Amino acid sequence: MKSSLQSHDKKASKEIKKVNLRAAAAKTLAPVLKRQGSLNAHFDTSIQSLNEKERPFFQELCFGTLRHFFELEAISKLLLDKPLRNKDADIYASILLGLYQLRHLRTPDHAAIAETVQSIKTFRKPWAIKLVNAILRGYSRDKQNIESKIAKNQELAFNHPSWLVSRIKKAWPNNWQEILIANNHIAPMCLRNNVRIDKRKEYLDQLKLLNIEGQACESSANAIRLKHAQDPLTLPKFSEGRISIQDEAAQLSAYLLDLKPQQRVLDACCAPGGKTCHILENEPNLEELIAIDLEASRMLRVEENLQRLNLEAKLVVANAEELDSWWDNKAFDRILLDAPCSATGVIRRHPDIKLLRREDDLAKLVDIQKNLLRVLWQTLKPGGILVYATCSILPEENANLILSFLDQQHDAQALALTDVQTGDILKIGYPQAVGQQMFPQTDGHDGFYYARLRKNINT
Repeated sequence: MKSSLQSHDKKASKEIKKVNLRAAAAKTLAPVLKRQGSLNAHFDTSIQSLNEKERPFFQELCFGTLRHFFELEAISKLLLDKPLRNKDADIYASILLGLYQLRHLRTPDHAAIAETVQSIKTFRKPWAIKLVNAILRGYSRDKQNIESKIAKNQELAFNHPSWLVSRIKKAWPNNWQEILIANNHIAPMCLRNNVRIDKRKEYLDQLKLLNIEGQACESSANAIRLKHAQDPLTLPKFSEGRISIQDEAAQLSAYLLDLKPQQRVLDACCAPGGKTCHILENEPNLEELIAIDLEASRMLRVEENLQRLNLEAKLVVANAEELDSWWDNKAFDRILLDAPCSATGVIRRHPDIKLLRREDDLAKLVDIQKNLLRVLWQTLKPGGILVYATCSILPEENANLILSFLDQQHDAQALALTDVQTGDILKIGYPQAVGQQMFPQTDGHDGFYYARLRKNINT
């Protein structure tokens, strides 16, 4: 049996080594280019087929190509006689990947072209070999002239769709360029120290002993920002639940709830569970935490996170808007509504958003947000607090929506975002008519919006 297993392991190892890295990247991007799913839906499976040494470059290729998609697309249009068919999205992805290497990476031109052309042979489309070779060599020869042709286009300069540039520019006339620039940077890796185990300073000391550079973040008392991204499994006691990966802006959710022992708490739209776990770390003596998500597959991630951290919550797969399917008519002291949104504040972590999001998606999302807020408000106790959060930077999903809710819901009162221990106003982002808006920072937090609402007792 032992020799059989060893033989199987060696065979699996050889199979991994046979995978062409650039071909794997093209196959991962192809569904995204066809608008048939997000990058995350395909990336995790693809990267597992590669050996450890190849994975960082694979990630760079996939994320970098999407980060610079609009400029790469414009270049490809100048070089292609006609658009490729949808069924040849893998070939188009290979062209974009090749252009990304030639334009943004230090890979020598001859190597980038040769390796990309070699990857085409795995697709069994012999006609594409000459095409891709000609496109990439054409760009390499005429780079300066091609660059000058695309230089003046605003959409290409900021690598965002024009509709999104216009909306951000209108919403934030003094900040729009810094937002777009931050969106195109690689997001820093941020940790959340588990307060149930030790203090942040102690964990920073552990990192220092391992020559891992990290610093405490101002916006969250448990956040640590790493200078260089690490494989989580190489971090001290990650598997034992000592730390989790979570952006510092997202960590504010648990603090703003102002949790107390024996409270009943609802975490609506909870997947992948980072905020769920943080709530339980901050207040381990809750009466109950119910975490709801619509998709069973995403709820598996929540369960995995809870198990690693040795935490417990009641997990419910349901549509939070449909109270009859999950609510027992027992009111909640606290509700976190991390609402489905455009995710325009986390584009740097999910660059495929720029391709997949459409302008007409916004009205649909706002309707969902409004309905969730209206329905879940019914489940909140008088005197209870609801924290509304999005990873969006668009006012219609954030301050404008909350103002509209307050106009219609007369038992709702907006609260300032304060430090629950000191009472001081939190210095995060930009104060709005209600709530606070955080923009993505090049070397800091993601873009988030928060509002705290209390249900009045005497109405």
